[in-house]
Order: sequence, then structure tokens, then C-alpha cells
Amino acid sequence: MRHDLFLDRPLPVRYAHWLGKVARGDLGRSYRNNQPVSTIIRERLPITLELVVLAQLMALALAIPFALLAAYRRDTTVDKVTTGASFGLLSIPDFVLAVVLVYFLAVRYRVFPASGYVHLSNSVGQNLHSVILPSLVLALGLAGVYQRLLRSDMINTLQEDYILAARAEGLPPVRILLRHALRPSSFSLLTVAGITMGSLIGGAVVVEFLFALPGIGSVLIVAITTRDYLVVQGVVLVIAAGYVLANFAVDLLYTVLDPRLRHARAVA
Repeated sequence: MRHDLFLDRPLPVRYAHWLGKVARGDLGRSYRNNQPVSTIIRERLPITLELVVLAQLMALALAIPFALLAAYRRDTTVDKVTTGASFGLLSIPDFVLAVVLVYFLAVRYRVFPASGYVHLSNSVGQNLHSVILPSLVLALGLAGVYQRLLRSDMINTLQEDYILAARAEGLPPVRILLRHALRPSSFSLLTVAGITMGSLIGGAVVVEFLFALPGIGSVLIVAITTRDYLVVQGVVLVIAAGYVLANFAVDLLYTVLDPRLRHARAVA
């Protein structure tokens, strides 16, 4: 056993051996069922990614319109209501929000299923129907963060000279907000969205457990309770890689939103 696990070798040799295996995609085998860890993660990761991506899109879809409205109607009743709602969503833990939404949307009104997952290959419609509710649980808290952040940046942008000039020319408010103010106000939002994209993979653990979704979150909980350390290690590596890739994607999107960055890199 010690020879098979490289425990009879010096620590630097064991670490180099482990790094080499990780680079080849070999994360070892599960102590519980002897299945390759990489296979377990590969089968479950798409479910978690679907949940995370849908939650991110729902959060942005909820936050951006209300942030634009609150910034344009600053210090009015609309602004105060959206601000209060944002702080309310921020203060509610995911597991509490999940229980509330399940009671109203699944048990009482039967709009969505309370638990379970339908694979995308079986039915696209039923698949979306099974993941909308858990995605909404993750999205509502994020929407509160995004709304507050974008509102603050939009208020500053709306005071810029070129925005005042656009108003003086008589441009419609919707065009001013969407075409001239949204893009320069979205850098902080993009940064936070990139950071939370990685953290959502970790945050999905509780939601997957509550809604009985077979993603890597449920795998992680089972691995922790059964002391399947190689599976825990593999899932943590995936979450860490999610942070790195999300931040790399944010850097690429910066150049799309701000042409000055493309010009600066071209000159450099």
C-alpha cells in the first residue's frame, strides 16, 4: 500500500509525482468505489456548470435593468425600493432562500419541482425546468450585489460631461443609458462577476445538496462524509481552476469593452 501510494518516497519526489499525474489529468482513484476521480468529476461537472452559468445569467438579467432604473431615478421611491430589496436579498442565506422558494414555487403553487434533475440529453425543456429554481436561489443574492455595484458606477457615469451633452442634444433616456452609460459603468460589475463565477462553483455545494442535483457539490459532500480524500482534493482543484479561468476570461472581456486597452497592448 505504501509503495502504491508513493508514501515510501521523499516528500519532494512525491509532490513532483503528484504534479505530473495532475498535469496528465490523473487525480487518482476514489477510496470508496475505486473509480477514477477524473471520471467522477467529468460526469458531474457539466451539471454544476449549467447551474452556475444559468445563475450568473439570471443575476445579470435581474440586476442590470433595476440598476439602470435606480441610477436614473436616483433618490426617488423607485431607488429606495430597489435598494431595500437588494439589501434584503444580500442578507438572506442561500439555504433559507431555498426553503422559502421551494415552499412557494414548488410545494404551494407547483411551478417547479422541489428536487431532482433531468439530463439535457433527455429533454431540454424538462432540464431547464429542473434547474431554474436552484439557479434562482444562487442568482437572487448575486443580483443584489450586482445591482448595488452597477447603480453606484452608473450614478458617477451619468454625471460625466459627455452624458450631459447627450441629454442636451435631446437623446432618449434609454439610448443614453444603454449606449453611452452602461459600457463604461460595467467594469466593476465585470470584475465582480468574474470573481463570483469561481465562488459560485463552491457555493453550489449547498444548493445541489438541497435540491438533490448530481453535481460536484453533492460529490464533495459524500466524499467529505466518507473521508474520500482524493475526491475532495480533485473537487477543490476544480474550484480553484474555476477561479483562475474566470479571472482570465474577465481580462479578455476588458479589451472588448474598452478599446483603449486593445490600443495600449498593441503599442506595448
